[in-house]
Amino acid sequence: MGEGTAGSTSGGVETQEERLRSGLLERPLCSASRWFRRWPLAWEMLARAARRTGALLLRGSVQASGHATRRASSGLPRNTVVLFVPQQEAWVVERMGRFHRILEPGLNILIPVLDRIRYVQSLKEIVINVPEQSAVTLDNVTLQIDGVLYLRIMDPYKASYGVEDPEYAVTQLAQTTMRSELGKLSLDKVFRERESLNASIVDAINQAADYWGIRCLRYEIKDIHVPPRVKESMQMQVEAERRKRATVLESEGTRESAINVAEGKKQAQILASEAEKAEQINQAAGEASAVLAKAKAKAEAIRILAAALTQHAMGVYGALTKAPVPGAQDSVSSGSSRDVQGRDASLDEEFDRVKLS
Repeated sequence: MGEGTAGSTSGGVETQEERLRSGLLERPLCSASRWFRRWPLAWEMLARAARRTGALLLRGSVQASGHATRRASSGLPRNTVVLFVPQQEAWVVERMGRFHRILEPGLNILIPVLDRIRYVQSLKEIVINVPEQSAVTLDNVTLQIDGVLYLRIMDPYKASYGVEDPEYAVTQLAQTTMRSELGKLSLDKVFRERESLNASIVDAINQAADYWGIRCLRYEIKDIHVPPRVKESMQMQVEAERRKRATVLESEGTRESAINVAEGKKQAQILASEAEKAEQINQAAGEASAVLAKAKAKAEAIRILAAALTQHAMGVYGALTKAPVPGAQDSVSSGSSRDVQGRDASLDEEFDRVKLS
């Protein structure tokens, strides 16, 4: 019985193979018919893709709330179809190895496989420490100097394709520019003209970095180290300058003191001369007044004397002009002589009074 069963089974298998060979069973006519027979599997794949897309959207919303975007091992974001670009960042996208566009902050959608995020540029202000380097000034003094560079990416396309490493390129440019600018100045001017030196370095960097899409905002020199011997000589120069200033101040004080003393003596002499002048003027005025009074008195005396003389002469003239009377000539002559003598005496007295006055 077992043998019969086994025989029937083997016979059945052979019968099926024979039927396939004979064409009694249906065969697929083409690959398309095979694809249509597999449509349930395609629908299942589409459902999985939809669920994955929903999960990506949910993940994107979580990223927008502050979580970092999932990135590849190279540090660049992966193409997850739906991407959320943070603020102040620019993502450079290549499609099939060629530049396609720059993603703006917010929601962005890419095509899988074809699109790839090639560069991520930060649009914030970047601070770069310029390493310490040696530079030779115009008067052959070697300095050790370092600084801080502040820059910002203005064009993400130029910053991505114009130079390999923008920060390294700008740092090297800042160092070479610093050396060339320091070579134009002496040691004293380096310390006095630090602001102009910073401005010159910024202008030189911006002229070269314009093709890289980078703008240098400012450059600041941090420290300037001079050799020990130069530092000692500078210290001696400072001390000598201080002594010179002290000497100058002392001499200026002595000069001011002498000027003040001389000015005081001058003012004293002026005041004394003015007092003497006033005294002499007053004395001369007194003497002039006295002389005038004397002159007026003498003039008055002369006037009185002249009047008296005139009156006496007229009297004598009148007496002489009168005719003499006979018999009385002797008496007239004696009388007239007495009158004349009396008048002469009065005139002499008047003349003496005028002299005394």
